[in-house]
Amino acid sequence: MELPEFDDLRFFAGVAAASTLTEAGHRWGVSVSAVSKRLARLERRLDAQLINRSTRRFTLTPEGERYRDVAAEVLQRIDDVEDEIGRQRHGLRGRIAVQSSIGLGRAHVAPLLGELAAGHPQLRVDLELSHLPVHVGGTAFDFAVRVGPLPDSRLRSRLLHRNRRIVCAAPAYLREHGEPRTLDDLGAHSCIVIRENDTDYAIWRFGTADEPVNVRVEGTLTTNDGDVATDWCRAGRGLLMRSLWRVAPLLADGSLVPVLRELPTPRADVHAVLSGTRHPPRRVATALDHLVRGFARRLPDID
Repeated sequence: MELPEFDDLRFFAGVAAASTLTEAGHRWGVSVSAVSKRLARLERRLDAQLINRSTRRFTLTPEGERYRDVAAEVLQRIDDVEDEIGRQRHGLRGRIAVQSSIGLGRAHVAPLLGELAAGHPQLRVDLELSHLPVHVGGTAFDFAVRVGPLPDSRLRSRLLHRNRRIVCAAPAYLREHGEPRTLDDLGAHSCIVIRENDTDYAIWRFGTADEPVNVRVEGTLTTNDGDVATDWCRAGRGLLMRSLWRVAPLLADGSLVPVLRELPTPRADVHAVLSGTRHPPRRVATALDHLVRGFARRLPDID
C-alpha cells in the first residue's frame, strides 16, 4: 500500500463532515462527479469501501469511521505543530473549521471571523452555515456555535455571550392594535410564527428554567426563516419572539420595541461547542477569545 497522502486525509475529513456528496462538492466548488471520482480513487488505494452509497444521505462504513477519526487526529496534530512552529514569527497559522446556524453566522460569526483572518494572513478559516446543527464530535469542525440550552451537559463548551429571547413589535403595529400586558392578551394578537416541525403555531417560553411557562401562539404569517419573520415584524405585521442577538440593533434604532418587558424569559445563551476532549490549539482558543470580545462589542449584555 502507498504511503497516506495528507491531501486524502483532508479530503475525506471534509466528505465525512458533509451529509451528501453534493454538499461536499458545494463546499469545494466542484461537481458531485469530481467528488465521487476522488472518493473512488481513495477507496481503491486503501482497498476498502469508506461510505455506503445506497441512500441519499450516505453513511460511513466501519472502515470509513475509522479513517475519519484517524484523519481528524492526524490533521489536528499537523495543524498544532504548524501553529507551534510559526507562533513567534508568523502569528496564527493553520486551519479553523467552524459551524454555525445561518442567521447568527451571517449576522455576527462571519464578520468576527473575517476580522480575525484579516489580522493573521496565514490563518485559514472555514465557516459552514446550516439550518441544522451538527454533532461536532468526529467531524472536521473545531467548534460549532449554538444558541439556547445545550442538548448534553457533558459537551465541552464555552460561553460566548449571554442572550435571551424577547417579544417585540413595530411601533405602527402597537398604535393600531394596542400593547399586550399579560400572557392572556397574546390570544388577541397576530403572532408571527417561526415554524418548527411543520406546525403552523409556535410555543413561546416565558418564566425561568426552574419555573417555565409555555404559551401557544398563532397568527396569519408563518415562516421557517427568522430573517423573514423579523422583516414582517418591522413592517408592522404582528408580534414576534426573537433572540436579542438579532433584534438588539432594531431595538436601539426604534424600528422595534419590546413588549411584556416585566415577564422573564429563559436564557438562550450563545455557546461554542468544541469537538474534542483535549485542550484546543492556540489558534482555536484565540478565535474563541475573539468571538467573546466581538459579541460583547456588538451586542448588549443581559442581567
